[in-house]
Amino acid sequence: MTLAHWVYAIGTITVVLTMIFRRNVLIPCILSTFLIGLIFHGSLAPAVQALFNGCMAALGEVGSVFVIIGLMYAMLQSLSVTGADELLVTPLKKFLVSPLISYVIISATTYVISVFFWPTPAVPLVGAILVPIAIKAGLPPMACAVAIALAGQGMALSGDIVIQGANKLSAQSAGIPVQLVNYNVFILSVITGVVAIVTAYYMMRKEINMFKEVGIKVAASNDANSIIQPQAKVYRGAEYAPFLMWFLIICMIGDIFAMFHFGITGGEASALLGGTAILIMTVATVLVEGKNGLDVIADHLTDGLVFAFRVMGQILPIAGFFLLGNPETVTSILGEGAPGYLFDIGQMIAKTIPPKGFLSAFGMLILGIITGLDGSGFSGLPMTGTLAGGMATGNQNVAAGLAALGQMGAIWSGGGTFVAWSSLVAVAGIVGVPVLDLVRKNFIPVITGLVAAVIVAVLFLM
Repeated sequence: MTLAHWVYAIGTITVVLTMIFRRNVLIPCILSTFLIGLIFHGSLAPAVQALFNGCMAALGEVGSVFVIIGLMYAMLQSLSVTGADELLVTPLKKFLVSPLISYVIISATTYVISVFFWPTPAVPLVGAILVPIAIKAGLPPMACAVAIALAGQGMALSGDIVIQGANKLSAQSAGIPVQLVNYNVFILSVITGVVAIVTAYYMMRKEINMFKEVGIKVAASNDANSIIQPQAKVYRGAEYAPFLMWFLIICMIGDIFAMFHFGITGGEASALLGGTAILIMTVATVLVEGKNGLDVIADHLTDGLVFAFRVMGQILPIAGFFLLGNPETVTSILGEGAPGYLFDIGQMIAKTIPPKGFLSAFGMLILGIITGLDGSGFSGLPMTGTLAGGMATGNQNVAAGLAALGQMGAIWSGGGTFVAWSSLVAVAGIVGVPVLDLVRKNFIPVITGLVAAVIVAVLFLM
């Protein structure tokens, strides 16, 4: 252990403590990167350059994630002006005939939309169209909010099986193929999600029965829950909405078929989805805006990229610090001869704590949960991924299992299921329920699901 290793270890502990106290971790990451650069090079200028190199190395690793999120958002923006996005879910209204069926449909719809287009666009879409109908069918607003949060911010975002942004970040930090992480996180996210969603409904069954018998008329009135009452919209190019809806569906089905038939994953999958998003956005804009589309499409694209960087921009300095821990990426920041600091520390930990077993699995899950306390969900993935790669000591299956558990903890907490200052605020706001009450409703079901995921990971995946 060199002095730089100790600085890295102290920096990592500081980051974790900062997250526990619900503060942003940018400053600890920046200062730690600077100090390690100063110690390694012994001079000021290279230490300052390490800060920039860290951001550029991180951008090189996750830049495609920024772009794909931005393109998906821009595509939905171009469709929303016609109402095509609402047509996607409107047919489901007639199936919302009971609390249980409404709960299942809201969960499934949120999951599908979130998997393809990110949870953020799914919240207002489901909240505005399906939730009012579900309330009239006897499902309390709180149960609607729980379904949206668990299926979208939890199960869909932690699995990330289509866009693969989180998976790529975990895999690259751990130094393993993204396909291994995809396999593990898909299984664990579904297990966590199904257990959490079923447990939550079971725990709320008395409230649901009481709401159906007593409060349904009040809750579904025009005076109650006004925030989720359908609002009149003015659309442009509404006559093109049916065509654009089917164009979107056919394109996405084609992408899914191509991914499975030709084994397209990782960066190639992102390229396929990104190119499809550009194509759909272009067609929609030209149809709706005509000659004005030459200018409007630039606005859609700018809005999408601004959204992506607003959501994930802070990841760059954070990822830059944790990339110092990976021997495959540290040289692009500090230069030749630099060791992978967190990998070295992880290997030392692995000598005292076996990488296989419940101790290491629960430890990685808890670390992931702690990193998610900042309300991001993504900022801790470079740490959990790098530590997983170090502890696995070359075993890619173990590294993938540990990285997946760290990702489950980070995203289920910070992605927005039981951290009140995360995107869970958007879910509570759209549905019209207190966010702290929503946190309490989610907590036990999510923890139950995560424990089930750990058991499955230890017994079958590692």
